[in-house]
Amino acid sequence: MELDYLASVLVSSLSSASILLIATIGLAVVFGLMGVINLAHGEFLMIGAYSALTVTQLGLPYVLSIPVAVLVTMAIGAIVEVLIISRLYGRIFDTMLATWGLSMVLYQLAVLIFGTVSPGIGMPQYNIQIGDYNLAGYPLLMIVVAIAMLVFVYLLMTKTIYGMKARASIQEPEMAQAIGIDSTRTNTLTFAVGCGLAGFAGAVLLPIVPATPSMGFAFVIKSFLTVVVAGPVTLTGSALAAIGLGGGSSITASFMTSVAGDVFFFLVTAIILWLYPLGISAKWRHKL
Repeated sequence: MELDYLASVLVSSLSSASILLIATIGLAVVFGLMGVINLAHGEFLMIGAYSALTVTQLGLPYVLSIPVAVLVTMAIGAIVEVLIISRLYGRIFDTMLATWGLSMVLYQLAVLIFGTVSPGIGMPQYNIQIGDYNLAGYPLLMIVVAIAMLVFVYLLMTKTIYGMKARASIQEPEMAQAIGIDSTRTNTLTFAVGCGLAGFAGAVLLPIVPATPSMGFAFVIKSFLTVVVAGPVTLTGSALAAIGLGGGSSITASFMTSVAGDVFFFLVTAIILWLYPLGISAKWRHKL
């Protein structure tokens, strides 16, 4: 086997794992930190993609469309938390049903507003050469984006006053209320941040995954399983799970078929959850 080919497979697989991680981090915040199972996560990713697409169609540069997508999804996420999620804390099954219904509503709204097919914005045309093989540069850029997202969320949750309030409101809500933390407002902001991260993922992945009403379906199942496999240490666990599952699936697909890659993903997920029912990070000391 040529070393050039092996290197290109490894790099592209790391890129695939990074794309999965980018799509997962928002869910990791909402599910891992808040304990809320948001089955509409894929639709928030879709909202981010359509927001970015609409802004670019209005003539603004694509780079400026990304923060707009984040703000739009954060605003919608805050509204959803106030109207729906805030009434269902501690009722996991009811939250799943509510967000599943919300996902169907958002999907149908997207179909009515945008139709089933939307024009893409095109992927930036630059390549990276590894020996005799050329790899598209933009998907490889997602490796850097995924690392930046991890660092941003880590610093946000550990080095800011909001982060300390958010973790206190989630881990010790009664104590947080006793020392004057407005847990209601903090939880709303945390859910909005998770939705904003999903919107960022939809916008930044728009050149790779065109905006369609069903685009979230391609990510939500694997993202949810990645977070479940990660366990309570949401950031580090999600990063390792995404690299192991997403990267392994991509490598398998490169040497075999895409179907074999999906079989690898779900089979390894089942085995890990059988061995570690609470996730791979259940016994780790650090909890972020």
